[in-house]
Amino acid sequence: MAIREIVKIDEELCDGCGKCIPDCVEGALQLVNGKARLVKEIYCDGLGACLGSCPRGAISIERREAEEFDEQAANLYMEKKRLENTLPVTDSISTSGCPGMAAVQLKPAPKPGSPEPAGSSSSSLGHWPVQMGLVSPEAPCFKNSELLLTADCAPVAIPDFHSRYLSGRSVALACPKLDNIQPHLDKLTAILIHGSLESIKILRMEVPCCSGLTRLAEAALLASGKDIPLEEIIIGIDGKEIPRTEELNALA
Repeated sequence: MAIREIVKIDEELCDGCGKCIPDCVEGALQLVNGKARLVKEIYCDGLGACLGSCPRGAISIERREAEEFDEQAANLYMEKKRLENTLPVTDSISTSGCPGMAAVQLKPAPKPGSPEPAGSSSSSLGHWPVQMGLVSPEAPCFKNSELLLTADCAPVAIPDFHSRYLSGRSVALACPKLDNIQPHLDKLTAILIHGSLESIKILRMEVPCCSGLTRLAEAALLASGKDIPLEEIIIGIDGKEIPRTEELNALA
């Protein structure tokens, strides 16, 4: 037994939809009597790949005494399930072991503000995945990094997004209007607790609903007990940064 991070399921919130099951590559979650259950502690790695799957926000990560994660036992269990043809049938986007969910460090990230090589047109993305629902709270990219929490639309609107905002930062994308925010709040709180972030830069669009991204970050900071710098940058639909004075005048 050890003190470690492990999945926690709120049975009152869980409606038994089963959407979390395919995203647990190790098979730690199963439906039992109409509810998602953690069937064996040794199958749960505590990285939280299932957090973004629950539409009810019933899944979180807690730190408690639990059996150590046994990767070999989990692999053997999943192979047995495959041979028995008892794994749930899902679409290709949410199948267990989806390669798009595997944490990959693409390259060492330079510090924000580092000059780009002359004539450079290469990507500044330093890690994968980038969607808030897919990233792991304990991914290496969040260790001693500056996090860029950006609205989904911002990179599309900003012509120099990579060089101006992304370079040297870890990144997570979310939509405060279309996404289920509670799992994002749990995930960001876990990132703050385990990731040793140095700062958070919010990059959101000027539309009112996008302000939810800033409230998400503020709530995560409060829940985590961390005191780190938080900066909000607002982007107009024309792709230009809106000065704070203009925004305040618009609200007056």
